[in-house]
Amino acid sequence: RDRCGYCTFVQAPRSTTAHTMSPEEVLDVAAAGARLGCKEALFSLGDRPELRHIEARRHLKSVGYESTPDYLIAMCQLVLERTGLLPHANAGLMTKTELLQLREFNASLGLMIENVSERLTQRGGPHFGAASKHPALRLGMIELAGSLGIAFTTGILIGIGETHEERVDSLLAIDRIQKAHGNIQEVIIQNFRAKPDTRMRRSVEPTVLDMLRTIAVARMILGPDMNIQAPPNLTPDGYQAYLSAGINDWGGVSPLTKDFINPEAPWPHLTELKQMTEDSG
Repeated sequence: RDRCGYCTFVQAPRSTTAHTMSPEEVLDVAAAGARLGCKEALFSLGDRPELRHIEARRHLKSVGYESTPDYLIAMCQLVLERTGLLPHANAGLMTKTELLQLREFNASLGLMIENVSERLTQRGGPHFGAASKHPALRLGMIELAGSLGIAFTTGILIGIGETHEERVDSLLAIDRIQKAHGNIQEVIIQNFRAKPDTRMRRSVEPTVLDMLRTIAVARMILGPDMNIQAPPNLTPDGYQAYLSAGINDWGGVSPLTKDFINPEAPWPHLTELKQMTEDSG
């Protein structure tokens, strides 16, 4: 990380039915990122897509792996040993054995809590039918990672139908894990973005003011020593104000790859981000 509190990184596209990267593609992107001065390689993918998509199963078989976690572990090792980039895997729920294997080749791991409210898992809620997003499972994995000494990034997603009290509950849950295990290295406050062809495409997105209030509350709950970040590309016209609300971390910003999770939202240029940060003191 540089002194402005962001980490340049290269991101592998999410594992989807459309395309899963080959080892050669993974290495090519990581090597290009290393040449540009990136420090981390973000591996972001869904929970075991081979269980739902035949294309994912075919790809795994073609490269000689039985499961996505096995393939992920191998690719993290490949990138670390061949490029020097520090892998950071965000791949959903993992078993203890998988966490221990990933620990060998990752500087840190990540999993968003999003929200701890079980109400949001009920019919009509944003997490209905998404078993892997059940709060108890996500909190349990982060606690397990803490017991294994694995540095972790987590956070909340605002604007998905939660109440203000449920946001606070989620931040308090993160704080409890940190006090118990000390493995939370940064907490993301992320604003929901409505996307076409999804069930929540007509949902109202959080305002900049809503983000500022939530960031400020997060800073009060999590204290002065926690790294709190908010993605600048999801609020292109207002992210500078996040600095005044209490963030000290911009998260990952890539000079090479787009944000595959939010492809409609380009990263700010690094020189612009640096200038915005310096202008705010």
